[in-house]
Amino acid sequence: MFLRSGAMLAIFSYFLWGITPLFYRLLPGVQPLELLSQRVIWSIPLLLLVRVFLKNRTRFRGVWADKRSLFLCFFSTGVMAISWCTFTYSMTHDLVLEASMGYFITPLFSILLGVVFLHERLRRAEKVALLFVCAGVGYQLIQYGRLPGLALMMGSAFAFYGFIRKFIRYDLTTSLLIESLWLLPLAVVLYFWLESTGQSTFATADSFTRLCFILTAPVTLLPLLFFTAAVRSTTLTTIGLAQYLEPTIQFLLAVFLFNEHFDAVKGVSFSLIWLGLLFCILSLIRYHRKNTAKIGLGMKPR
Repeated sequence: MFLRSGAMLAIFSYFLWGITPLFYRLLPGVQPLELLSQRVIWSIPLLLLVRVFLKNRTRFRGVWADKRSLFLCFFSTGVMAISWCTFTYSMTHDLVLEASMGYFITPLFSILLGVVFLHERLRRAEKVALLFVCAGVGYQLIQYGRLPGLALMMGSAFAFYGFIRKFIRYDLTTSLLIESLWLLPLAVVLYFWLESTGQSTFATADSFTRLCFILTAPVTLLPLLFFTAAVRSTTLTTIGLAQYLEPTIQFLLAVFLFNEHFDAVKGVSFSLIWLGLLFCILSLIRYHRKNTAKIGLGMKPR
């Protein structure tokens, strides 16, 4: 029953992403580049195994035939590496609160990419939302004298990654496998370089820590698989609303469990961002209802 409910699959995938900080507390202070290397190395056999059980997967002959998607995977690989390194750095260096902000503003970066590159028109609510988010980020700049750089980098990188993936015709598992293969040479070089310079945590770690390194692959990929299943069986409106569950959980963990610093400045900044997101959510619901009504009347949705 659970696997047939697209809404529940979406909620579960974002719930798993939301509690990810709990896992990375087991690897405090680890270098993001080493985590990236280990994740890539262990993801490849896992993805190859998953592909065996998928019926609608892109065949390897089809991968080579679609040079455009193969080329785009190269660029998405670079963006994914940046996104994942900033994410793991925040998870392992007590910056979960800033990561939460990054994922709260990701949808707004996605809207901007649509406007700039796809010439999409902003609805009034989206314009208001962007103003509130800019105000929230600007408030931190005025009060702290610096931008929340990590949050902005995470939000923009993840949005740009999603934008590139929009034009890749491979299925999700195959795309992730190709991206991992693009990164494999770098991952191997990083592994041996860190080990030869005595900077490798994996080389000197106990069995439990090594197991945690290995588990970075399924911890990353499992929510993606549930997310893929959700996209196929529910509406984009449901996906759009469910995505705010992840940064909300991360925010609550950061403030109430990890005791990260949360002052009045961050309170005002987050409040402005949340207010902007509220306009986005209301616009999304209204747009969905409007198109549903048009479909019911036999009209073409816009």
